[in-house]
Amino acid sequence: MAEEQWAEVELHGGPMDGESAYVRTDDPDPGTALISPRCAWLGGRSIYEPDTAGRWTWRGDTP
Repeated sequence: MAEEQWAEVELHGGPMDGESAYVRTDDPDPGTALISPRCAWLGGRSIYEPDTAGRWTWRGDTP
């Protein structure tokens, strides 16, 4: 089994703007939903995905 590849990325926009997160670089469907105390929903998650330039941008919140 191949070893997973991880990278630290900076988050842009939304409630976690300027923070960083570790993401898998070998994920065929990149994106992450991170628990955020500033999310629109109590206990919810903020969704970040890479744009075409590779910048991880906020896509919205989910409960």
